[in-house]
Order: sequence, then C-alpha cells, then structure tokens
Amino acid sequence: MSTLPKVAWIGLGIMGSPMSENLVKAGYDVTGHTLERDKLDRLAASGGTAAASVAEAVRDADVIVTMVPASPQVEAVAYGPDGILENARRGALLIDMSSITPQTSVDLAAAAKDKGIRVLDAPVSGGEAGAIEAVLSIMVGGDQADFDEAKPLFEALGKTIVRCGPHGSGQTVKAANQLIVAVNIQACAEAVVFLEKSGVDLAAALDVLGGGLAGSTVLARKKDNFLNRDFRPGFRIDLHHKDMGIVTDAARTVGAVLPVGAVVAQLVAGLRAQGDGGLDHSALLRAVERLSGAQV
Repeated sequence: MSTLPKVAWIGLGIMGSPMSENLVKAGYDVTGHTLERDKLDRLAASGGTAAASVAEAVRDADVIVTMVPASPQVEAVAYGPDGILENARRGALLIDMSSITPQTSVDLAAAAKDKGIRVLDAPVSGGEAGAIEAVLSIMVGGDQADFDEAKPLFEALGKTIVRCGPHGSGQTVKAANQLIVAVNIQACAEAVVFLEKSGVDLAAALDVLGGGLAGSTVLARKKDNFLNRDFRPGFRIDLHHKDMGIVTDAARTVGAVLPVGAVVAQLVAGLRAQGDGGLDHSALLRAVERLSGAQV
C-alpha cells in the first residue's frame, strides 16, 4: 500500500495531462477530471483513474491539483455546490498550478481557509516539453509548512521549485516570467526576420547566437519552431494574451511601468485578432513577417 497522498487532478490539457501522468509514474494514486473524454481515457490508460465530476474526483483526495486555463475556470471548479471547496475533506491541500491573477489566488486561499482547506498557488514555466520531461520551474505562494509538505510532489513534476512568499506570490512571479518570455520571443522573431532578409544561413546563425550572451531557454526551445515555421501549440497565443493582461494589470496596481512589455502585449493581442490565437506563442514570428511585408 502506497504511503503517498491520494491526488485529485482537475484539468488535463496540454500541460495537465503529462504532469498528472508523471505523478502516476512516481507512484501516486491519481484521480482526474476534465471535460474531454479522450483526456480521461488517456489518464486511465496511464494508470490513473477517471472521475465523472470535480466532486467525485476530490472527495477522498489528500491533495487536489488544478491546472486550468485562467481565473474564471479556477473559480468555476473551486466554488459552488459541485466545486472543490464544498466537496473536499477538511485538511486537504489544494495546489492551483494554473496561471491566474494574484488576487484570485489570495481570494481562493481565504475562502478555502474557512472550509479547513489549505492552498498553494504554484504556477509553472517550461511549456509542454518541460511538462513531459518533468523539468518545470515551479513558483509557489503560500505557507512554508504547506510548501514543505508538497515538495515531494513538486519534485515529480519539476526541477526548479521555489517558495516565493505568501499567497499570490507564485502568480506574481509567473506574471513576471510571462513578461520575460513574451519579450524574448518577440526579440527572437525580429532577429529571425532580420537574418533571413539579410541572406544569412538562419540555422547557423541561431546556433551561434544560442552559444553566446543572446542564448536563452526561449531560443533553445523555440529554435526549431522558427526554422520550420512549426506553430503547433505548446503554449497558445490565446493563453499568453491572457497572461500579458495579468502582468500589465498587476503592474498598474503596484505602480510599475512596463514600456516594452506594453508594446509586446499589443503585438500579442494583434496576432490573436488576426486569427492566430490557437497557435504556439512562437508564432509572434508571423506578426513580424507581416509587418515586414510578407504574406502569411
């Protein structure tokens, strides 16, 4: 009999499916719920258990993990008669790994406390590849004791695991992460168009750039996307648009000025308005190409 906590996993999307499967591989008893039948079948095939509802999934869980797109979805699965707070047992630990507003995390922690449920906000960075390889960066907000309890579970999902402060801190750091990633992708996209228009061997150029100060995880992860114009979603423009809204709103609240971030947020919004919201965020290259006169 496993001594590991029983886990309920809510949300089996591009990130949630491989992450939940990594917990199964690590020996956790995982019961999952999501809206797509094929994702439930995938979890069951990996050794997990499919649940027909949020309430069914969380009822006997020691730890509940949510991995859904945005604040409204977190609120939908957390609140209400069929939600987590009404159906989880007292003493359970709720770990929200979605990327949402810091205030949503603070409010959730307060509401859960009234039900005797502990909460950590623990958004991640690393994309689909990082989720599959279990090398995610996990930024956590909440109480130290709850973080210490959750650390072994996090270690089955990622490599860089840091408590950043009280409730909402993980989401604040994730917002900063998304700002850096978006600006980095935009810079890489502009460099790609500049290099190609200059007649340089693009593959060779990206290799040498990756080995110098211009190198980054973004360039390493997205180089093939740029070279092959492969924009199958690992992290969709729609979601990065949501995240840029979070960071610009949060920055306004605290009085931080983000001039470059604001420009990139508008470029992301423009790409989405042109119908590319379902593509990977490396598709920012398409926006630069359009601005440079290409028909894409």
